[in-house]
Amino acid sequence: MDRYMPDDVSAELERLAEEQIIDLDADAEDRVRRGRQRRARVATLYAQGKLQTERDFYHASLVMLYGEEPAHWELARLLARRAADLGDPRAWSIIAAAWDRSLLARGQPQRFGTQFIRENGRWTVGRVDPNVTDAERAFYGVPPLWVQRQAAEQLQRREENR
Repeated sequence: MDRYMPDDVSAELERLAEEQIIDLDADAEDRVRRGRQRRARVATLYAQGKLQTERDFYHASLVMLYGEEPAHWELARLLARRAADLGDPRAWSIIAAAWDRSLLARGQPQRFGTQFIRENGRWTVGRVDPNVTDAERAFYGVPPLWVQRQAAEQLQRREENR
């Protein structure tokens, strides 16, 4: 039987999440390879039932959010929902981001406007469901849509000034 200490698993998940964030600026090929390794480890720990605390579920969801396919984002959303249910308020923004990524992958408008995409060579939030209010975004820890649009414009300006 595989013996483990919950604190060891929690520390490992926190480390994996920190590495995921640090890796966002890394060389693409290395970043993709390491991200796949992290997601495989998170999936193993989850399948073995080793995620216990809201922090475990939060850190696992953060790693899965940066996946490459809808199954990763759906798992991120599920893990984040469990983290939120257990009391971690940070998880709500991961739920929103994972939801938006899944919708974009299916060619549908985002709900919250969390994802910046390229359209006609420019950064934008793209199509966003007009029925979702800024109050709902706030519930999920997401800034108002006008703030998201400004952030996309700032990203575009920074890129143009390089």
